[in-house]
Parts: sequence; structure tokens; C-alpha cells
Amino acid sequence: MNVLFVCSRNKWRSRTAEDLFKDSNFHNVRSAGTAPVARIKVSEKLVSWAEVIFVMEKRHREQLKSRFPLVLNEKEIIVLNIPDEYGYMDDELVELLKASVSTYLEI
Repeated sequence: MNVLFVCSRNKWRSRTAEDLFKDSNFHNVRSAGTAPVARIKVSEKLVSWAEVIFVMEKRHREQLKSRFPLVLNEKEIIVLNIPDEYGYMDDELVELLKASVSTYLEI
């Protein structure tokens, strides 16, 4: 399964999620950001590739729906409700991601 994690700048939350889950035998993982200054910017190609998309906040889901309405027609978008208050690989962020994502994916 192809999994995409999205936050704003793709520096801390979604990048942590990608690095945390990238070695799984069950899915392929990528990450991107919605902001113009994102490390890796979310694109139609990435959204098309993904079978499931995890966003950190509701506003990320709304931004994706606004930018890629046709591509997102049949995609599952899961809001994790993880605020932008953690650094890359922060212990609390790692635990939040594991707890949130394990409901949906084998990790």
C-alpha cells in the first residue's frame, strides 16, 4: 500500500512519519508539505500515487481537496490532529504517530 504523510513544511511532522514507517514490509511511504516553502511539495503525482493519505491537521485536508479535487475523489484522507509543536523525531511526536497510525496500518 502506498501511504503519503502531509503537513505544512515537510520538515518535522510528516518527515518524522515517513522516516518512522519507511522500512515497513507492508507499505511504501512518502511525505510532502502544503506550503510553498515545503522541503518536498505535495503534487498531483504524489496524491495520485497514494492509496491512503494522512494529514496532520484539518486544514491540510482542506488544502488538498481544494488543490486536487479530481485526484482525491476516491482517496482516503485521515486527519491525525497533531499540532505543529514538535521537532523532527521528537519522542512525543513519535509516540503520537505510532498510536494514531497503528489504527489504520500494520506497523
